[in-house]
Amino acid sequence: MEIYETEEERLAAAKRWWTENGQSTITGIVIGIALILGWNFWQNYKQDQALQASVQYESLLVAIKEEKTESAEKIAQLIRDQFKGTPYATFSGLTLAKIKVEQGQLDEAKSVLQAVVSSADEQLAHVARLNLVRVMLAKGEYEQGLQVIADVTPKSMSSFSGSYDELKGDLYVALDRLDEARSAYQSSLRSGHKSPLLGFKLDDLTEAAIVTSQP
Repeated sequence: MEIYETEEERLAAAKRWWTENGQSTITGIVIGIALILGWNFWQNYKQDQALQASVQYESLLVAIKEEKTESAEKIAQLIRDQFKGTPYATFSGLTLAKIKVEQGQLDEAKSVLQAVVSSADEQLAHVARLNLVRVMLAKGEYEQGLQVIADVTPKSMSSFSGSYDELKGDLYVALDRLDEARSAYQSSLRSGHKSPLLGFKLDDLTEAAIVTSQP
């Protein structure tokens, strides 16, 4: 540390320091303030977006309860367009797809679900993907549905593996590949998957095998 004998020396040293470091100090302070303000603005913006999205989603639920399908579709689409960064966009996509299925518009439902799969977090993406495969099953796109499931890494399936296996079984049944269907259903059962229809599906396959084996 430098020691200055007079006030003039201290003042001169301060002026030299400011000349050498003043600009960078001001820049650092300005950047720091900008970062703080920017972060606070972003947090407030996200909170505001989430609040607006929740209000719109409540309106969507009311429209569905009152069976105002056209209004529900418009609100769901609005949420998906304007609040993409919120979970409500995903929920609205799933709701819109359900409406499309009920209207028999399977192509539109498929398109909506594909978009949800690509944008949702991992857990909700599984929900959307399972619904997507069910739509593909209804459309007769059996091989394509199997491919969608095959593209999911086993590690990421987690608690959804039983649901995927049951759907695989359904697709195999539709393709008349009954042995593979039975294997898929049994795998679903072993995983602890709770499905009210799984046991009946296995029983149907067993009865079909008995009938086929009879002379």
